[in-house]
Amino acid sequence: MSFRKQGRLALIASLGAGALALTACTPGSLGSNASSGSASGATAVTITVLADNSDQTTKPLQAVIDAFNAKDTGVTVKLESRPQGTDGDNIVKTRLSTGDMDEVFQYNSGSLLAALDPAKNIVPLTDESFMANVDDSFKTSVTSDGQIYGVPLGQATGGGILYNKKVFAKLGLSVPKTWAEFMANNAKIKAAGIDPVIQTYGDTWTSQLFVLADFHNVSTADPEWATKYTANDPSAKYAVDPALKGFQRLEDVAKAGYLNKDFASAKNSQGLQKLVKGTGAQYPMLTFVVGTYSAMSDTAAQDIGFFAQPGDDASTNGLTSWSPGGLYIPTSASAEKQAAAKKFLEFVATPEACDVQTKAVAPSGPYAIKGCTLPDGLPAAVTDLQKYFDDGNVSPALEFVSPLKGPNLEKITVEVGSKITSAADGAKRYDEDVKKQAQQLGLEGW
Repeated sequence: MSFRKQGRLALIASLGAGALALTACTPGSLGSNASSGSASGATAVTITVLADNSDQTTKPLQAVIDAFNAKDTGVTVKLESRPQGTDGDNIVKTRLSTGDMDEVFQYNSGSLLAALDPAKNIVPLTDESFMANVDDSFKTSVTSDGQIYGVPLGQATGGGILYNKKVFAKLGLSVPKTWAEFMANNAKIKAAGIDPVIQTYGDTWTSQLFVLADFHNVSTADPEWATKYTANDPSAKYAVDPALKGFQRLEDVAKAGYLNKDFASAKNSQGLQKLVKGTGAQYPMLTFVVGTYSAMSDTAAQDIGFFAQPGDDASTNGLTSWSPGGLYIPTSASAEKQAAAKKFLEFVATPEACDVQTKAVAPSGPYAIKGCTLPDGLPAAVTDLQKYFDDGNVSPALEFVSPLKGPNLEKITVEVGSKITSAADGAKRYDEDVKKQAQQLGLEGW
């Protein structure tokens, strides 16, 4: 699915994963009403948290759970894991629909959360005092019909271009702020015998970055675009500018021959390896992968930098950001379990919980909890990312300001990026995909 220097308040320009955004363990006694004795001898209420099984989720979450359990609050928390991707998504939706959800569950913020029908399935946290600790931009990404439903877990991330700094230095390249500069760099990189742009359509979700990370450029051109898009305004479609340009950028690099030869079958991990080795110079990606590639070599953390996806105007260059996912309480939980779950979420919404997460896994972006700080010595890409937040040059990804995100985008972007479908045709197809989703959600005007 950003780091901040020590002493700085964590800050998010607006929201929430992507992408982005689990093997189900047998619940057994984890989901039961069994109680266990606390250290003080009082009876503790036991609750479970259902979360995806990625290291980026489970390691920091387990650390938070351990720290909370050590406090002897009268609540004991246990972790249950689920698959990632579609399988995990289906588990969440099935458990919510059958009333069999764990007392807390981890899920995306933004448009994917909206598809869960929060008013029916999730307990609102709007009036809880601990929500004052949550950054307002995150609240926007978990708000539906005026109610706030989640507490953030993890950090915000950025969508843009990871690049090999050694390759750039060797070729005398500067970080581009316009698309023309980006394409000029690509020509020099190709002439040097290096793949300019890495694509990994073996993991189809990675094909979406050129379109999704371009949203800062869209919203800069028309600050009301997301509102118009949600309302079915004909001027706010992907088939017309400014949103069409994201599809055109995907088409541009493919037609120019700037991709790695194995782009159709390569996986995300292979793409990161190419980037670290320098056989590929740039990789459109979300910064949540920083920890993954940093482990691939002793110098990778400092060898790989990050820049926001360039647009047409250097003066408006900025970042498209993804809000962290959240922790939610299902309405199926009993009153007693809901109260226990709120105690746990109250702890999650503290700087102490942020520090616990930082010790468990090096953070990949700023926290959405007020007062949280990040350590020095962060990977270069995270330092680069933080500059956009510090300068205020950040826009939330579309999925955090609109409930609409068509389910077939990654299939369409694979076709456009593979030169099977033109940018214009792909954008039109995506507009139709979004229309179907809007109708399923019952949005007015569709």
